[in-house]
Amino acid sequence: MCGEDRASRSFLTRRDTDRPTVAITDKIYVKNHQQIASQIETSFPKSAFSGATMDMLFRGENLSKLDETTRDRVLDFAEDFMDCDCEANPHCGHPEEKFVRYLLELRESGMGPDAIVDVMGDDYMLYAYPGDVLSFLDDSVRTLEAVETLADVDGRDDVADEARRKRQRLI
Repeated sequence: MCGEDRASRSFLTRRDTDRPTVAITDKIYVKNHQQIASQIETSFPKSAFSGATMDMLFRGENLSKLDETTRDRVLDFAEDFMDCDCEANPHCGHPEEKFVRYLLELRESGMGPDAIVDVMGDDYMLYAYPGDVLSFLDDSVRTLEAVETLADVDGRDDVADEARRKRQRLI
């Protein structure tokens, strides 16, 4: 998967628990959804990573109908998250993986959930509920703690150290 390590993909997959896990990317929404739908004269889901949303927003004829500010943000999103050579692009999972990395990098830079929501709104006209971002960040820390513990038990000091460093950057 474009050379990504297994640990970064773990944030996107379902865990073996009694409850299904919803990926954070399923809780990322298009800001000004109704206004954009009106501009392209068609409806599409609010979820930014929905296949239908990506198909609708990134069609050439729809892009040309958007106002300049919205078009610029949509193109920034495409450039930053949808740039891969996969045959299934944009439905290959790489946009979601890159977005998860983006959220984690914002946290590593010291931002809290409210600031992260503000930045992704400014950068890409996307929004999420701060509580969902907080839950994602907490789950990320807990996952890294588990990786660290399992690696310690398995004698994989290098993996444990890497997980510990990543976890410390998120706290």
